[in-house]
Amino acid sequence: MSKINQLQEIIDSSDNIVFFGGAGVSTESGIPDFRSESGIFKSLEKYGDTPENLVSHSYYMDHTEEFYRYYKENLVFTDAHPNPAHLKLAELEKTGKLKAIITQNVDGLHQKAGSKNVLELHGSIHRNYCQICGKKYDLDYILNSKSIPKCECGGIIKPDVVLYQEPLNDGILSFSIDYIQNAETLLIGGTSLVVYPAAGLINYFNGKNLVLINKSETPYDNLATLVINNAIGETLSQIKV
Repeated sequence: MSKINQLQEIIDSSDNIVFFGGAGVSTESGIPDFRSESGIFKSLEKYGDTPENLVSHSYYMDHTEEFYRYYKENLVFTDAHPNPAHLKLAELEKTGKLKAIITQNVDGLHQKAGSKNVLELHGSIHRNYCQICGKKYDLDYILNSKSIPKCECGGIIKPDVVLYQEPLNDGILSFSIDYIQNAETLLIGGTSLVVYPAAGLINYFNGKNLVLINKSETPYDNLATLVINNAIGETLSQIKV
């Protein structure tokens, strides 16, 4: 039996599926990942600094203008559209089988594809807030600001994106753990499972089927029911819902 047929059987027989995805889910939409040779971290080298520093909370606080220049040029992709992975997951959610999408991505493509229950571990570029009064702003406001985005009250507007040195949202993390603990099938796609604490969520899974879909190996391959080393969109496009 082919691996696609095995995946089809697992999905057909499961009534409580949770999907956990990383940067590889969005690469087929033209958004670069972080650590590959063509990834976002490579683009940071021309800035003469480490990636962990340039997208850190301290750099944002101390060099806000420079942070925003890099952020708008390299971390926001307004022309990106959902790919077959996003679309198939949205379709699967509509059947009632897929209970939640847990994502490390900040691009909002799952929602754009039609998914409703999306838990964004690292926040979203589409949500921004004033650090003084809390007023919310959309992405267009950030992109149209010539320098540092400012609120009408004078405060600096910050993206609701988790930077290095910042903790994950406790509420979202708690909901994610609950969904994973109760899942019958955990589909993991487009992530190498090396970035913590997000990667540690897999340890809460006690269900029947662990499926890993990623181009490269992960540290958890030996624990999986099924491992497919291929692009997530190309894989899920072959599944019938």
